[in-house]
Amino acid sequence: MGKRGSRGRSQLLSSLSKKQKKHLRDFGEEHPFYDRVSKKEAKPQICQLSESSDSSHSEDESESEQEHVSGYHKLLATLKNVSEEEEEEEEEEDEGEDSAEDDVVNDEDGGDDGMKEERTAESAEVEADVALTADLEREDGEEPPDTSQKSPEGFIDAKHESLFSLETNFLEEESGDSCSLKTSQDPFVQHVNKELREKEIQAVATNPPTTHQLKWPILGQLVFSSKFEKMETFKPPKDINLTSLHLQKPLGSTWTKTNSQFLSGPQNSSTPFTPLQKELFLIMNSYRDLFYPERTALKNGEEIRHVYCLHVINHVLKANARVLANNSRRRAEKLGVGDDDDFRDQGLTRPKVLVVVPFREAALRVVQIFISLLEGDSKKKIIVSNKKRFQGEYGSDPEERPPNLKRPEDYEAVFVGNIDDHFRIGVAVLQRSIRLYAPFYSSDIIIASPLGLRTIIGAEGEKKRDFDFLSSIELLVIDQADLYLMQNWEHVLHLMSHMNLLPLDSHGVDFSRVRMWSLNNWSKYYRQTLLFGALQDAQLNSLFNKYCFNSQGQVAVRNVPVTGSINHVLVQLPHVFQRMEAPGLASVVDFRFNFFINKILPQYRDAVMSHTLIYVPSYFDFVRLRNYFKKEDLNFTHICEYTQKSGVSRARHFFLQGEKHFLLLTERFHFYKRYTIKGIRNLIFYELPTYPHFYSEICNMLKATNRGEEATWTCTVLYSKYDAQRLAAVVGVERAAQMLQSQKSVHLFITGEQ
Repeated sequence: MGKRGSRGRSQLLSSLSKKQKKHLRDFGEEHPFYDRVSKKEAKPQICQLSESSDSSHSEDESESEQEHVSGYHKLLATLKNVSEEEEEEEEEEDEGEDSAEDDVVNDEDGGDDGMKEERTAESAEVEADVALTADLEREDGEEPPDTSQKSPEGFIDAKHESLFSLETNFLEEESGDSCSLKTSQDPFVQHVNKELREKEIQAVATNPPTTHQLKWPILGQLVFSSKFEKMETFKPPKDINLTSLHLQKPLGSTWTKTNSQFLSGPQNSSTPFTPLQKELFLIMNSYRDLFYPERTALKNGEEIRHVYCLHVINHVLKANARVLANNSRRRAEKLGVGDDDDFRDQGLTRPKVLVVVPFREAALRVVQIFISLLEGDSKKKIIVSNKKRFQGEYGSDPEERPPNLKRPEDYEAVFVGNIDDHFRIGVAVLQRSIRLYAPFYSSDIIIASPLGLRTIIGAEGEKKRDFDFLSSIELLVIDQADLYLMQNWEHVLHLMSHMNLLPLDSHGVDFSRVRMWSLNNWSKYYRQTLLFGALQDAQLNSLFNKYCFNSQGQVAVRNVPVTGSINHVLVQLPHVFQRMEAPGLASVVDFRFNFFINKILPQYRDAVMSHTLIYVPSYFDFVRLRNYFKKEDLNFTHICEYTQKSGVSRARHFFLQGEKHFLLLTERFHFYKRYTIKGIRNLIFYELPTYPHFYSEICNMLKATNRGEEATWTCTVLYSKYDAQRLAAVVGVERAAQMLQSQKSVHLFITGEQ
């Protein structure tokens, strides 16, 4: 809508009182009681009412259609009149409110009686235009305060509820979405229409997984596995085109522009993917679970984020298009509830995609990619409700960051923008519109951090807890999973244990539209999980193997590191790797502690071995060592992620001056701060670091002086056979294999070279 039309409507609405606006919105005309009497009689306008209206039609319909009727009145004329009692109740509530008409407050589900009525495609377009104009008019105005962290009721946008409601919208015939969904070769259709048998479900608990290995050009070594009878493997074709991928409109045209920053040379519209994106999307589009442990913020983080956002939007648009198409069919055929099982196209709740990211900055980038994918080159901007509020709460101010901080490049890439880790937001998506801050049960996509979800899910016994919105998640994306090891891994495990459970409440669902596998509580066998991280870790592997049950199978990238991070140690330092023979995985923690205090620590108690830094990856091991050092009255200081800034400065000073013999340092402190610890002469790695490059970073903190102290430097590392993955990442796979084959404790001296 042009600026002139929006300015005229703004002037018209500003001249009306609040009750006049309300009556105009509900009935399409001004109330006679508030009519303004003018000296000059104005020519009345005739408004054509819909068939559902209570008012009778004029006998001369052809003449009334020739009269000029505004789009705003056309929209309002399609709504049913509310009863006088409801009107009086709403007016009484409005008298006690001081907010403007634009800030309408609704309940958690975001629906009211008027918004649940059926409307034609033409009226929906007009309403979209009106909503867009209203957003533009209040672009410079204040947004409502953030209530997202209080309760799910805070996600309120009643103004645009009907625009994003699947129940009150219908698919236009000319859009062609219904035709694309009928294609049997579409992976989405094949996945959701796949029917599992009871025997297959029962056999999952007892059948061992069948595996098959393939090597792809870019991803490398892939392991296909499945607990179901049939397991299909495939190789990537040399070339693909967008038509074969069955992308939903308008993604076929918008993806090329959105992904152009990663394409080098002349853009090829037929295959607008990088080699890595092409192989990843082929696996995603086959609806298999995927574990990719080589996602780094510096190298390919944004490249991967774009491709999984494409898959998310493609899935949501197809799912919503099927619902809207069935709405149109049911409306055309005038079918009642439960008349036809062919219309089973929904889950028990509406949210179908969950994207787990660590920081608000990551959520901001995901939403920006969503908008770009729906908008593309189109001159007509899509409707994004609450966009200004979202940018204010999830954006960041560059001036807030201290300018003199010097940190490694990977640190700058991870901790960029707004790094708040407590958030959650619902997103409702249609082809030409996105609604931010939607109620969870009116959302298609939920973007949240593990902590943000943990505060809603709650714990057993708590009164206020809710996890029903996770019952019908069809696509789960866990991005930057390695960062959750540094936050709180228990939140991730708690989330996974509450995925795809039967809801405790119906939440107004039409059970005649719910898929049978959702009613059978088989949703977890249809859920696709995409897990992206920066390292091979036992906890990430356990998460993928324990909580992924996709009937299509699982694909994990299992490349072994040829060279280790020890090659990046710049100082000449002897590395002594001491092996522990732990009797079992459950007892390795206690065995490591006893091995350290009985065999390692006595060697460093002498005054000659002062300036000893003990690097402890686990916080629980750190607390255990700290308590032991206090009990033994050893001369030590300690730094962890909870240490105050003054305590950190004091500990670093005492250690540098030699006033403290030992310094206990946690890995999480190094991850979040990356301080350089000066004065180190002896290093003890109580356990191999989680991130391989932390090994070389800690070793490179040793600085040579004119006193020749580098001749007495030592570095001792404790490891067991259960640390095979971390050991291979540090010393390389060949050397790690040799060290693990030996059954005795091995003292291996290695001189690090650049």
